[in-house]
Amino acid sequence: MTTPMTSSGLDTRLPSLPEPEALRRSEGFGLADGAVVLGVLVLLGLIGHVGSSAMVSFRPPEISPTVSLDPRFLPSYAARSTVRMFIALAASLVFTVVYGWIAAHNRRAERVLVPLLDILQSVPVLGFLSITVTGFIALFPGSLLGLEAASIFAIFTSQVWNMTFSFYQSLRTLPKELVEATTLFRLSRWQRLTRLELPTAAIPLLWNAMMSFGGGWFFVAASEAISVLNRDYTLPGIGSYVAAAVAARDLRAIGWAMATMALVILLVDQLFWRPLVAWSDRFRLELSGSGNTQQSWVFDLITTARLPRLFATASAPLIEALDRLMSGLFGQVQDHQNDGAAPGQDRLFNLGLWLLVGSLLAVLLHFIFTQVGLLEVATVFKLGVLTLARVLLLLVVSTLIWTPVGVAIGFQPRLASRLQPLVQFLASFPANFIFPFATLLFIHSHISIGWGSILLMALGAQWYILFNAIAGAQSIPSDLREMADDVGLRGLQRWRKLIIPGIFSAWVTGGVTASGGAWNASIVSEVVSWGSTTLTASGLGAYIAEATARGDWPRISLGIGMMSLFVVGFNRFVWRRLYAVAEARYHL
Repeated sequence: MTTPMTSSGLDTRLPSLPEPEALRRSEGFGLADGAVVLGVLVLLGLIGHVGSSAMVSFRPPEISPTVSLDPRFLPSYAARSTVRMFIALAASLVFTVVYGWIAAHNRRAERVLVPLLDILQSVPVLGFLSITVTGFIALFPGSLLGLEAASIFAIFTSQVWNMTFSFYQSLRTLPKELVEATTLFRLSRWQRLTRLELPTAAIPLLWNAMMSFGGGWFFVAASEAISVLNRDYTLPGIGSYVAAAVAARDLRAIGWAMATMALVILLVDQLFWRPLVAWSDRFRLELSGSGNTQQSWVFDLITTARLPRLFATASAPLIEALDRLMSGLFGQVQDHQNDGAAPGQDRLFNLGLWLLVGSLLAVLLHFIFTQVGLLEVATVFKLGVLTLARVLLLLVVSTLIWTPVGVAIGFQPRLASRLQPLVQFLASFPANFIFPFATLLFIHSHISIGWGSILLMALGAQWYILFNAIAGAQSIPSDLREMADDVGLRGLQRWRKLIIPGIFSAWVTGGVTASGGAWNASIVSEVVSWGSTTLTASGLGAYIAEATARGDWPRISLGIGMMSLFVVGFNRFVWRRLYAVAEARYHL
């Protein structure tokens, strides 16, 4: 169902609570309530089991966890990996809302935070692990919690940037009349966030969160079987299980891991993502209700049960009190909040930025001349160009293949309900679980790893394009689609007049995150192995992977810095300009 709107199109009310009549529909508790209670108890038990397994001693190399290839341990390993993924997802959501909101509403902060986001996205997961794993272990001496925190942080860095870009871009492309209505109705900043910004961004943020969660599985192996600075750390989980199976050349163990991973993905989709997609239908900005809505048996079960409604009624006074408190703390929305800054303050701010940039350049030049030399820098730059060519080819092919598919899924809820599990499965299944088989194929078919690495990168990065195309198509109001049908828009004209303007902003977000994901994936795609056989492509990803394995800090820093330079430069000169086009021309 659609969200009730005022005449301006803005919903200024708190989320509606059940009416007393609705609560009286069932006089007692039924099977739905029992299922909800059982599900909550099972979830709490799972969290407790995983939490207790993390509270053990860890004193490498004397006391260090190991991974058994016995398939009987796989359910426990999968549960531990899944809990890490959800903890990282929760942290990513909090970071996304705070960081994206500040960047979208403060012009000075935006000039720092958006380029910083480009840089953070460009730093590979192995780079974060190299820097943080020792610190986290030292933070929890003698406990496995340090290694757990390092693993969760690595997964967090693989999830958060995509979500943040999506939320930031959603705020920058809000319909102008709705933004003006927040001032007209004298809403607080908190009310604008909860009544307008979060509901408007809900659908693209949800699909990007799904994609981020799926992308996080890609780096589970790297975050659980950590090999940095000439030290090896193993954290029990399905990722480290696969790493051990590859090292042992045990195809049977890899098969068990793939089957377990498939089951985990299907369960997460049915129990978590599908209900959220069905719930998000209410946030469509349209005047007429959509004829078809997403279906979820879990969502139907929760809405049928009486306990959630009773809980909502009981917590309503607390929610309203919190809403009033936050509204008072955040203050009211003001006209042209950032236009009143004095020119002198802007000049001081610009001077500070230039001094910071100059200092960083001085440090960089000192590092180049004292640690690696100009010849090494030139060599690494050439390797970066090779990887850039692979990334660009991947983006073009992925756009041509997956954008039409995403639009078709987004425009047809029935098709989406059928294909979402398949799409979610393909996007979530860790591509590096397939790498051993791909490596065997490359070896026996004599396929160059230079070309093969593009395929391996695509297995992890192409889904960003698809998911953002779906989110963009679903965000196009049904009214516009119906009007396009009425006036006879067909074929290329329909794409030019409706589809491209409607999904352009989402496609740019998908392109940014897909390119960042491809750069990150290059580290594990340009160097693949099977047992003692290793295939290495010429590229920046392989350079960073080899330097990280050796613990060569100067070359780790050079490789990460060069990758950041390529990613940030491309974002600045290509993607930022496309974002500007989306803001100026493509408001629905």
